[in-house]
Amino acid sequence: MTVVDVTKTPDGQGALASPTASPAPVAPVAPVAPVVPDPVAPPEQPRRIGGVSRSAVLSLTGAAASALCVTILLFGELAPFSGMLGFVVTAYLVFLAVYAVLTGFEENGQAVRDRVMTVVLWTAATLLFSALALVVGFTAWRGKEALPHGNFFTQDMQAAGPLDPLTNGGIAHAMVGTLIMMAIALTISVPLGLACAVYLNQIPGRFSRFVRTIVEAMTALPSIVAGLMVYAVWILGLGMPKSGLAAGFAISVMMLPIVIRASDVVLRLVPGNLTEAAEALGAPRWRTVWHVVLPTARSGLATAVILGTARGIGETSPVLLTAGFTAALNADPTAGPMVSLPLAVFNFVKSPQPEMIARGFGAAAVLMTMVLVLFVIARVIGGRGPGHQTRRQARRTARASRRDVTRFAEPHAPASVSGLSLFEDTAPQPHDTAASAPAPGDND
Repeated sequence: MTVVDVTKTPDGQGALASPTASPAPVAPVAPVAPVVPDPVAPPEQPRRIGGVSRSAVLSLTGAAASALCVTILLFGELAPFSGMLGFVVTAYLVFLAVYAVLTGFEENGQAVRDRVMTVVLWTAATLLFSALALVVGFTAWRGKEALPHGNFFTQDMQAAGPLDPLTNGGIAHAMVGTLIMMAIALTISVPLGLACAVYLNQIPGRFSRFVRTIVEAMTALPSIVAGLMVYAVWILGLGMPKSGLAAGFAISVMMLPIVIRASDVVLRLVPGNLTEAAEALGAPRWRTVWHVVLPTARSGLATAVILGTARGIGETSPVLLTAGFTAALNADPTAGPMVSLPLAVFNFVKSPQPEMIARGFGAAAVLMTMVLVLFVIARVIGGRGPGHQTRRQARRTARASRRDVTRFAEPHAPASVSGLSLFEDTAPQPHDTAASAPAPGDND
């Protein structure tokens, strides 16, 4: 079908236009039937990430039983395997494989990997906690014979021999020596370590990259090398005697790279918008670091100091080279030999006498307790992480906020100079106009 368009002309006559083809008819679209869910298929539900389900418990129990049976069959009948360690490793690998198969009957591949990795992580955490509990428990159990005696904490070994009972002698000299050496080492390593970490974080460049490389290399420095360096420079080179001060220098060499590296990592985690906001307000770099960066990373810096302390407090060979050994109490770190708790433990446990071995394990238990106390003190000083305040800090912040609100609410008088108002009205007053107008007859 062809349609002819007729166009009107100005005189009213019509004119033929070019013919155009009419559009083809469109076929009607059939209505789409609504999707009806299958009543047989169960509805989809989100998978539970945490918690313990019945199927998970049954899968773990079945996998453990299957792994035990398969491993016994392998080690007893099918293969010439032997050894307790091999038995445990084989049983664990079989357990993981069977557990993955049992979980795959109910879950998809992603869920199976998630379940298996969860089991592996829980296993690693259990092994680490068990090893820690074994070390602490065994040390406390072997030292229980010496710890109940009060003289063990108040006397030294100057008047006690290897055959003397536990009621005679103690580790007071070693406790005092450890505290003095650690105080010297912390006095040296903490300021230098934090200052170096701030330099590496705030002043990037070639020299900072060089310093960071040296610090990372020093973290693997053997302790005997640090002791030999201080022994060669301080004792042989300068002619100083063996003392607790030299041992503190050697321990600080071991602590310094740990403190620098850990502090540098913590300072990198400080948000950059905090420092940018402080500098946008006009604060210089040192004030930004002192009032913004360091308070924000205070908790992490305390952890860095804890790691350095844990590295230095257990050193034995640097103390033996630089401080020597003594059985008497010496509280002067500048003169005379001095002993620490790790060195006393080493000297006690190498003796064949049961009493000396008990003293060694008791000294080790005291050393662990001392480390725990130092960790608690550092954690209290470090406080909580950014954004988390204690009750005292919250009360202090609330009082400061109330003072600010009161100060902002006070009315402020307009500024004036020399008693003149800032916006002075210069229009003539009515009485001034009347006074300045000429009186009648003045023109005469």
